[in-house]
Amino acid sequence: MATFETSFGETHFGGCALGHQQRNRCLVKIAEAIHRHPGGTLPHKLHAPKDYKAMVRLMNRPEVTHRAVLQAHSQRTLNRMRQADGPVLVLHDTTELDYSGLRSIGDLGSIGGNLGRGYLCHNSLAFDPTQRQVLGLAHQILHERKVVGRTEGTKRKRERQSRESRLWPRAVEAVGPAPSERLWVHVADRGSDTFEHLARHVANGSSFVIRSLGRRKVQPGHDSPLKARTLRRYAQALPVHGSNAVVIGARAGKNAEPATVGIAFAEVLVHPPHVRRGEYDKRPLRLWLVVVRELQPPQERQGLEWILLTNVPVTNEADAWERAHWYECRWVIEEYHKAQKTGCAIEDLQFSSAQALQPMIALLSVVAVTLLNLREAGRDETTAHQPATKYVDRRYVAVLSAWRYQSQKPDMSVREFYLALARLGGHQNRKRDRQPGWVVLWRGWMALQNMLDGAEAVGFRIRG
Repeated sequence: MATFETSFGETHFGGCALGHQQRNRCLVKIAEAIHRHPGGTLPHKLHAPKDYKAMVRLMNRPEVTHRAVLQAHSQRTLNRMRQADGPVLVLHDTTELDYSGLRSIGDLGSIGGNLGRGYLCHNSLAFDPTQRQVLGLAHQILHERKVVGRTEGTKRKRERQSRESRLWPRAVEAVGPAPSERLWVHVADRGSDTFEHLARHVANGSSFVIRSLGRRKVQPGHDSPLKARTLRRYAQALPVHGSNAVVIGARAGKNAEPATVGIAFAEVLVHPPHVRRGEYDKRPLRLWLVVVRELQPPQERQGLEWILLTNVPVTNEADAWERAHWYECRWVIEEYHKAQKTGCAIEDLQFSSAQALQPMIALLSVVAVTLLNLREAGRDETTAHQPATKYVDRRYVAVLSAWRYQSQKPDMSVREFYLALARLGGHQNRKRDRQPGWVVLWRGWMALQNMLDGAEAVGFRIRG
């Protein structure tokens, strides 16, 4: 039976150019070891002292940078994006990485309302909405937030290269344009809602769906003489064209719950702000507005409402629902951040220099993609019955199925693998139980890696 990847390290890091073949081989070996034991601190990930020492030496080499380590995986991701049959979503979001305890590293930025030190990690995750699969990390920026005084003027702030609002257009430009026959859609939350970002998309011809704060001025239609009004007020006045049943995800300790949402859409002319706060031409943008609004929400909570702006034409209700679905996929990148932090313990790194810290962040960020795909495939009804070997090596399937069913099951489905892995991590798999969380899954993954090590040590034969 075919395997998804024969070697994680070779697949994702074999093409890195670190200036010497021995360094390249060392990176592949370290990545493979960490992939097998992703949780805990680095000494937990790399059990052999010689591997740990080799990792420290490698990460401190000047040729081993964040960009150099991520290069091969990002290129592989771009190649997969070009080969995808349908649209590809590039999900953008920023998370804080807290390294306040690393006092020996001086060049860290401010995080947590200036109470901590670390990086703003801006991730651009490629996602295939048809296959419900993460294709990889297309780009990543480690940004050091600079503390500036409140007296900084608008012009000076606009010209400052370190302002955070530049992260969004920088990431889009780094991913690059889609091939002429492909559709790549950049998806982002309200943090990206700046006129500069919208205008850069339009100028570059890149497609986007962005959730808006609803504060800017718009005119109905692309060539309408009607008076401008605030986007939120116009969005709330649009009539609903259709409705769908959805499930609102669990939050603040509450369970997921069903809801009915309606959709509305319209052409809009988005006006630039009166005070220029970025670098753009002060010309209106011809965009499309899609509004997703919960119908009859319960009194105890605020109703769901998305005000979305896109430059992908919306001419009918089906188009509007598709754009809404693209934005709905954005939550995948939030799960990715959990995989980085909870699964790979990316904030537990103990290095004494940024030189060593940054390339290890890149390596662990690639490792985090693995279980993210497995988790989502196991949950989604459209992918749950696919063979597990599409997502993980057949050795993992053989060992886990032997543990769960007392015999090897080469045709184990991805959902069976997902639930067995969760059970190995302590989940009971009962119908009334919540879906397995990241802590349970990563606990199961680490236990499986230990089982595989033991199986290989005693000459365990893999059937199929």
